Amino acid sequence: MKLTTLRELRIGPYKFRKVPTYIFDDQYNVTSYPNLGGLIGNDILRRFNVILNYDRRMIYLMPNSHYREQFDYSYTGLGIYWIDGEIRVGDVMKDSPADKAGLKEDDIVLAVGNNFSNNIQTYKNLLQNPGDKVKIIVKRNGELQQTFLKVKSIK
Repeated sequence: MKLTTLRELRIGPYKFRKVPTYIFDDQYNVTSYPNLGGLIGNDILRRFNVILNYDRRMIYLMPNSHYREQFDYSYTGLGIYWIDGEIRVGDVMKDSPADKAGLKEDDIVLAVGNNFSNNIQTYKNLLQNPGDKVKIIVKRNGELQQTFLKVKSIK
């Protein structure tokens, strides 16, 4: 999977520029494209109140307070998830900053920067500043490991 930006995205009367998107190989033709598929989803939809009219097969989008917010262009290639009371690494994109920092799937994240709060949203926020070099402490196979991850920008 690769992270990039779309030059422009139009949905009805709404237009967005430089939209972050994930591009992935579509080996199973899920998205009906012969080779590639893309995901934009949540970062667009959170900007609207969405009403689904099932009877008429219509979708209504009404801009909400998030409509004009900037997109997040930070790139770590790291997916972290709350699993059984722990923050675990779930995904590490190949050749990403997280991969280069040596992070592995199933690492338990104990700290990001100097923050040991065990709060996943706080950790995600600390990883959103392109150019920052962030210390990450993980537990792998019962041993503590420290690494540094340089947050990149896709812009």
